[in-house]
Amino acid sequence: MNSGILLVDKPPHLTSHDVVARMRRLAGTRRIGHAGTLDPMATGLLILGVNSATRLLHFLVGLDKEYLATIRLGWATTTDDAEGEPLPVDGAAAALARLDDEALRRGISSLTGVIDQVPSSVSAVKVEGRRAYRRVREGETVELAARSVTVSAFDLRSSRAGEGFVDVDVRVECSSGTYVRALARDLGAGLGTGGHLTSLRRTRIGAFGVDEASGLDDLDVTASLLSPAAAARRTLPVVDVTAQQAGDLSHGKRIDAPEPTVGGPMGAIAPDGRLVAIVERRGETLKVVAGFPDTEAGA
Repeated sequence: MNSGILLVDKPPHLTSHDVVARMRRLAGTRRIGHAGTLDPMATGLLILGVNSATRLLHFLVGLDKEYLATIRLGWATTTDDAEGEPLPVDGAAAALARLDDEALRRGISSLTGVIDQVPSSVSAVKVEGRRAYRRVREGETVELAARSVTVSAFDLRSSRAGEGFVDVDVRVECSSGTYVRALARDLGAGLGTGGHLTSLRRTRIGAFGVDEASGLDDLDVTASLLSPAAAARRTLPVVDVTAQQAGDLSHGKRIDAPEPTVGGPMGAIAPDGRLVAIVERRGETLKVVAGFPDTEAGA
């Protein structure tokens, strides 16, 4: 099995670890990792790395993301999503009765841009070396610090009223590390209704869209594998190197930096189209940050 990137459309009720385990069986290798998890209730795009392409995942984790979500206003929950215990909110019924699209848009606008967000207490954020959700499940009270995140788009798509609640469909574009569950919680808190997430679908990670992804039931691993070079070209600036330079980089040597080059990570592409390494500029040279074996196809 060559190395590469797999785009998978995760179904509901599976953890990201479940998907990785299934891919290990299908691909016949244990060297599979993912670039960011999805909750079991969530669906949509997972990016997996196979064999040496797992080294690319570090450069994919921080990409911006797009989600389609449904937020239920009317009460909060202990987990900020539909899997938690209900938390009634005083005055929620009166606040719902006053709610209209203009109020919704104002509430959404207040959560758009660069904001300070407190992650959900059942998030994967580490507290003194242990995941917050593990502490919560063991009965601990966890208070997480706010962090700066960027919500570049938070669009109201539609809303509909039910018996004692209003469901709001939204589209969110955000920086890595943003919790859509927390947006649901904070929108409900700001409107006085309480709120929690009832559905979540990740539709994009960086330049990779869920429309390119395969479902688990019809996934042909070999046919679906995106080469490390192709993935790098869609994620990072690239620099084309000569065959001699490719050989030097594959042995961990530095090469002269061409002009112009950027300061951050770049994909070094050999004449045969293979990704040789991820490199960074150091003075007048390019230094290997992560290398990729030349025994695996890259184009």
